[in-house]
Amino acid sequence: MTTPFPFTAVVGQDDLRLALLLNAVSPAVGGVLVRGEKGTAKSTAVRALSALLPEVAVVPGCRFSCDPASPDPGCPDGPHEPGAGTARPARMVELPVGASEDRLVGALDIERALAEGVKAFEPGLLAGAHRGILYVDEVNLLHDHLVDLLLDAAAMGASYVEREGVSVRHAARFLLVGTMNPEEGELRPQLLDRFGLTVEVAASREPERRVEVVRRRLAYEDDPAAFAARWADEEAAVRQRITAARELLPRVRLGDGALRQIAATCAAFEVDGMRADIVMARTATALAAWAGRTDVLAEDVRQAALLALPHRRRRNPFDAPGLDEDKLDQTLEEFSGEDDDPDPGPDGPGGGGGKPAPDNGPQGGDTAARPEAGEGGEPQPSGAGEQSPVRAAEPFRTKALSVPGIGEGAAGRRSRARTEHGRTTGARRPRGALTKLHLAATVQAAAPHQRARGRSGPGLVVRRDDLRQATREGREGNLVLFVVDASGSMAARQRMGAVKGAVLSLLLDAYQRRDKVGLVTFRGSGAEVALPPTSSVDAAAARLQSLPTGGRTPLAAGLLKAHDVLRVERLRDAARRPLVVVVTDGRATGGPEPVALASRAARLFAAEGVASVVVDCESGPVRLGLAGKLAAELGGTAVTLDELRADAIAGLVKDVQRRAA
Repeated sequence: MTTPFPFTAVVGQDDLRLALLLNAVSPAVGGVLVRGEKGTAKSTAVRALSALLPEVAVVPGCRFSCDPASPDPGCPDGPHEPGAGTARPARMVELPVGASEDRLVGALDIERALAEGVKAFEPGLLAGAHRGILYVDEVNLLHDHLVDLLLDAAAMGASYVEREGVSVRHAARFLLVGTMNPEEGELRPQLLDRFGLTVEVAASREPERRVEVVRRRLAYEDDPAAFAARWADEEAAVRQRITAARELLPRVRLGDGALRQIAATCAAFEVDGMRADIVMARTATALAAWAGRTDVLAEDVRQAALLALPHRRRRNPFDAPGLDEDKLDQTLEEFSGEDDDPDPGPDGPGGGGGKPAPDNGPQGGDTAARPEAGEGGEPQPSGAGEQSPVRAAEPFRTKALSVPGIGEGAAGRRSRARTEHGRTTGARRPRGALTKLHLAATVQAAAPHQRARGRSGPGLVVRRDDLRQATREGREGNLVLFVVDASGSMAARQRMGAVKGAVLSLLLDAYQRRDKVGLVTFRGSGAEVALPPTSSVDAAAARLQSLPTGGRTPLAAGLLKAHDVLRVERLRDAARRPLVVVVTDGRATGGPEPVALASRAARLFAAEGVASVVVDCESGPVRLGLAGKLAAELGGTAVTLDELRADAIAGLVKDVQRRAA
């Protein structure tokens, strides 16, 4: 068995360690979401936590980890009589991003059903995680159908399986821990709210701390057992402290003063619903127990707010997570009461509020500089032929964009598609290896031949020709590639502000529907891929906001660069259907025969049947209609800048996709 890296040997990451320990003290807090860049000990700390959890008592032989003191009356392995059980370590179950629905919730035991003719349920990962930890690495990349199942289980504390003639319900209460890198895409708001606490982690910029991280990691890799033995005393001390805090937790008093501070804080930061208030109350109580106190103090409420509210106050993906600590302190001071100031008691080794003492100095981080517009938002010169970025107009909510018909793209939430996951819509003979058995159709195909095949026992005689593949329908994501003219003719503040606002609107919609987005810009003497196709809306919005303008209009270069991007993406994922949105006034300048070259480049898209729309940004009393001509050569549709509102673009895209189908 692999020796895990000791939890107490993790350098720094105080908030991460505290959030995990609070959930170990009180699983009702609701889990932890760990956000941060790669290589910051996210997974290491989570995996190390399971070794600190107290053992759990289970009913012998129960596959669903029933508590012998109060067994689940609906347990599929029951009924169980209350009595003595056996103790085992708490489990940490990992949910792979590419797991199937059957693997998560369980399914009919196909082997026993076909061989013995009986219905038997094979438990999934949710059953294994009951009374333990369910860990999802890269949780933001989890398929939507698995997210929906996790939401249901987390809300009800149970898993319900209704499929293939099987109806099973079993308890599924677990500590949900997820890690993610925001650069790879954001998390759905519904799942985000299910995490009780959230923590932002970053690598330290302190050389001495980085040296210590490398030193400990190399020592662990050289001899994991010896390294773990060096930290055995610290691990035992933390394990005992968790046990003591659990025993103290029922006696912790959450006074009216602390409750008022919690309610006032949630109201001040305008969080949705009441879950934040409940999570803050549970977190503050766990903080007091962790510090060895029986009363909740204002410092516990403050720390609980810093852990429970940042991910709940975000209104869209462009909002940076975090809290205004000055506003938090002001709210707590305003609603402080004299009835909630008992003797603090021993804080223990965690310090005030239960927070672990800093290790080797504070964490550091670099703040990236942002380009800003000039006075009053007007673009200012920043070089020869170039103007500083223009601020985008306020984004709008868009209509749903969907591609007609049924595709076969990556899982998403936009267009109908044949997928490996989703609802079962029918059955067919398998082409190649069988991946998803349609049990009912298989039994129906085999049933008429049982006498001829000499069946004599309860088992079903099944041959290869009887097997049926389940066909499933879900939703796919698309690739929306923006090709933006950033030349001097587009530099007018009003036009570029409106263009950026519309693109931001579609980026918001893409975030919600799991699309990939890309950005190609052209100006001066060529074109560049400002953002390769990605699922990170934050990155796309940042590149769009900082987009400079100026110079000539190499339209052909922009179209050819977009064509190259689509060609590469087609090799990576041939099933993902693209939509090209060209934002330009249609002018083509610079280089030999710029108009003819742009026309030939446009016809490449038409020949390949790529859906496209041209946003006509031409202005003034005299209009040449160049964008309309470009749209015709692309085989798409043009819309004027005056019509450039989110709902207008959304409706137009649907029309373009319908024509291309």
